[in-house]
Amino acid sequence: MKVLNIGSMNLDYVYRVDHIVQPGETISSVGMNVFLGGKGINQSIALAKAGVEVYHGGMIGEDGQPFLDACQEYGVHGEYIRQIPGKTGHTIIQIDKEAQNCILLFGGANQMLTKEYIDGVLSHFQDGDILLLQNEVNDIAYMVERAYEKGMQIALNPSPFNERLEDVDMDKISIFLLNEIEGGQITGLSDPDRIFHEMCCRFPKAKIVLTLGSDGAVYGANGQTYRQPIFPVHAVDTTAAGDTFTGYFLAGLVEGLPVEQLLRMSAKASSIAVTREGAVPSIPYRSEVEEALKQ
Repeated sequence: MKVLNIGSMNLDYVYRVDHIVQPGETISSVGMNVFLGGKGINQSIALAKAGVEVYHGGMIGEDGQPFLDACQEYGVHGEYIRQIPGKTGHTIIQIDKEAQNCILLFGGANQMLTKEYIDGVLSHFQDGDILLLQNEVNDIAYMVERAYEKGMQIALNPSPFNERLEDVDMDKISIFLLNEIEGGQITGLSDPDRIFHEMCCRFPKAKIVLTLGSDGAVYGANGQTYRQPIFPVHAVDTTAAGDTFTGYFLAGLVEGLPVEQLLRMSAKASSIAVTREGAVPSIPYRSEVEEALKQ
C-alpha cells in the first residue's frame, strides 16, 4: 500500500501579535518568521516522520525550491512535484498570545494543477493505495473521480471548506479527517455529538475522524466509536496540530495498528507539535512520540 498526497505547498509568513487584528485596526507585530507550510506538505512530512513511505504531488513556483529540499531532508518522495513559472502559494498567519491563529491564504501555483498532470501522477498508483487530499489545490473533484475509478482509498481533509467541495462526490470518500467547524459546514449542525452522528449516518462506509480541539477526537467506523482525549500541554503555535494528527492517524492505519493505539499516538504527536513554532518544524518524529508516550 502506497500513500499519495496531492496537496498544497505554501510559504508561511508568521506574525506574532498581542491579539488577532480587527477590521479597521492597525497593530504592530512582535515577531515574524517564514516557514514551509501548506496542509498538503505538512501532512506528507507528518506521514514521513511517522515512518510511512509517502509520495507528494503538487505545483510550486519559481520560489519553491525549499520544498524540494524539504522532501529530500524528511524522506518524502518529491519526484511528482512540478515547478512552474510564477509564485508558490503563501499564507499570512497571525498568532496571538493565547496561541490562537488566523490565516490568509494565496493559492499561487497550488491552483495550477491540470487534468493531464493529475492523470500522469495517478498512473503510478493502483487499487488499495491511499490518495490523501485537502482543499488547498484545484480540481479536487476530478482527483476523487479518477482515484475512485482506480480503486484507491481516498482520505479527505475538507479544509478550507468552500463551494468547490460541492462538486466532490462525498460518497466516494473512504476516510474523512475533519474538525468540528468543517463537520458543521458539511452537516449544517453545530453540536459536536450530532455532527459526528450525522457524518456516520450519511457516510456509513467511511471512516470518520472528528477532532474537537480541547475535547480531543472521536473516531467512527463500522458502527464502532472510539474517543481520544487530548494530552494537556502549554501551546505556543497550533498551526500544524491538525495536520500532524492527520499524518500520524493515516500512518497508524497503513501499519494496521489497533484503533485505540493509533488515536493515542496521533493525539500525542499533535500535543508535541503545538509546543513548537512553525508548521513543518513543529511536527515530531515517531521516536519522539513513542518516547513521550512512555513517560
